[in-house]
Amino acid sequence: MTESSGLVVKGLRKAFGARTVVDDIAFSLPPGGSLGVVGESSCGKTTTARMLVGLERPDAGTVHLDGEDRSVRPRGRAGRLAHARGIQLVFQDPYLSLDPRITVGACLDEVLRLHFGLERTERRHRVAELLDQVGLGEREAAALPRRLSGGQRQRVAIARALAAEPRVLILDEAVAALDVSIQAQILDLLGEIRRESGIGFLFVSHDLAVVRHLTEEVVVLRSGRVVEAGPTLRVLTEPRHPYTRLLLDSVPRRGWDPGRIAEGRRALA
Repeated sequence: MTESSGLVVKGLRKAFGARTVVDDIAFSLPPGGSLGVVGESSCGKTTTARMLVGLERPDAGTVHLDGEDRSVRPRGRAGRLAHARGIQLVFQDPYLSLDPRITVGACLDEVLRLHFGLERTERRHRVAELLDQVGLGEREAAALPRRLSGGQRQRVAIARALAAEPRVLILDEAVAALDVSIQAQILDLLGEIRRESGIGFLFVSHDLAVVRHLTEEVVVLRSGRVVEAGPTLRVLTEPRHPYTRLLLDSVPRRGWDPGRIAEGRRALA
């Protein structure tokens, strides 16, 4: 894949003070593809996601989306809006990213007013389409976020991201806080949306089962660096790096041996 298509990340680096959080990260996501970014807490996953959407500025490296260099600050309001639309982020806790003072319908309408020149009737129809796409309806449209369940709020957050018509959707531990049954519903929903929309999905997660279920490619981060990358099935069934094997061994299951995990962690250290 070339820099003229999809998402291409090269040499991404970010430090906070004397601590380097992301160091020389590189990967690519083809149009409509799905990529998992996995690793333990504090491995640099979320910082990477925040740099991709522009919430953090990298100290070095480049991010290209369909040939556009996203490290170059766009000029003018139209340029900034187009830049923001390209990559959208869904957070782990949607309640913190939703305005508690406005209804779900008004939240989606706000995105449409900001990014597209639609009349009120067109926006109303589009809001209904977006809610239907994520399995919600008129009742949820009229509700404030605090009146919804965690799964419903996550659906709203996904609908709001889709409202901007992004080319890439980043989901940062987007199902980690949900009950297992609700997780399954959201994961099925995300798979259906990707098949229908052609949007590229980037899943940031420590949950290898989620990554195995939803992605085609995966990169494994340790201490801010990529230690392994490749097709998801190959990486998660025939890992080549000791850290990847440690992550897989750390998943509780029948015959799970915490002592062996501790021994493997000491060997890596």
